[in-house]
Amino acid sequence: MRIELVRRAEHSRLMVWASPLLAVAITLVIAVGIFAAMGADPLEALYIFFVEPLTAGWSLQELVVKAIPITLIAIGLSLCYMSNTWNIGAEGQFTAGAILGSLFPIVFPGWTGPLVLPAMLLFGILGGMLYAAIPALLKIRFGANEILTSLMLVYVAQLLLDWIVRGPWRNPDGYGFPESRVFDASAQMPLLVDGGRMHIGLVFVFVAVLVVWFTMGRTLTGFQIRVLGQAPRAGAFAGFSQNRMVLFTFLVSGGLAGLAGIMEVAGPIGQLRPSISPGYGFTAIIVAFLGRLHPVGILIAGFVLALTYLGGEAAQVALGMSDKVMRVFQGLLLFLVLACDTLIYYRVRLVRPVADPLGGAVHGRG
Repeated sequence: MRIELVRRAEHSRLMVWASPLLAVAITLVIAVGIFAAMGADPLEALYIFFVEPLTAGWSLQELVVKAIPITLIAIGLSLCYMSNTWNIGAEGQFTAGAILGSLFPIVFPGWTGPLVLPAMLLFGILGGMLYAAIPALLKIRFGANEILTSLMLVYVAQLLLDWIVRGPWRNPDGYGFPESRVFDASAQMPLLVDGGRMHIGLVFVFVAVLVVWFTMGRTLTGFQIRVLGQAPRAGAFAGFSQNRMVLFTFLVSGGLAGLAGIMEVAGPIGQLRPSISPGYGFTAIIVAFLGRLHPVGILIAGFVLALTYLGGEAAQVALGMSDKVMRVFQGLLLFLVLACDTLIYYRVRLVRPVADPLGGAVHGRG
């Protein structure tokens, strides 16, 4: 007996939007079992993990701080995925943007003033775009699989960052610690709340949401993205170039990831370190699908996944749990979202093997 997936003639539009909520609910049910298996009170653990981070004012600011890079990256990735282009290397583009954008406060620390931060942001976007162009051009020119190339380049960028902060960009006054000099105040993101860490990057997130929403719903470019993603042959007959779309979506997603990277080091961190991300680029993939590749949905999903980071930190302190529990929940959530999507568009059929009475081939029967 084997299992086959048969495409449904029609699918439920309601379930397309309800499936993320269903995936979240199932994840919470599984979380109860995981907490119980670890010897913790499931209700207390759920409260600490998903509710307690929302009860303190400083926690809400931290939620926004973590949601900014995740959401910004996910918005860019959504364009790739809608066009059937698979950028899995946003983590590397995030790192590349942070490195190139940090050029001015590290190499030219004497340059201060109102133009420093805009230059850093522009170079951060440029760094992400240039790094994203590598897998895009490899796919266009040689037909290389963009999933593999973009993913492998993540580790190249991380190793480059590790080398650069231990070597040429190490802080000469940092007592040998592997980190760059601390950015000048003019090279840091302005804060939205005095005494907190929530910065103006939140404004960039809302701008990105509005721009992508308008692009997808009101422009020819958005129409091309949807057509090439859903019906590539129809797009080719219409004269839409798949290669140009691959390059365009990679550049946009890489630019937004690079912007998120430089805002992270110019914001909460304030300098370059060997590790500047707990995996925002990979978490953004979950956010993109949980938000149904829609900018408003992604904005909501970004805050949901940001909550898992805060909950994981709270669980480490209060319950002594490993930070890997948070990653388990994120992985479960992605798996369940994709599983729900599969069942929306396909139905499961069991096929029983039936032997030919004349001794011929074995046929299947549903």
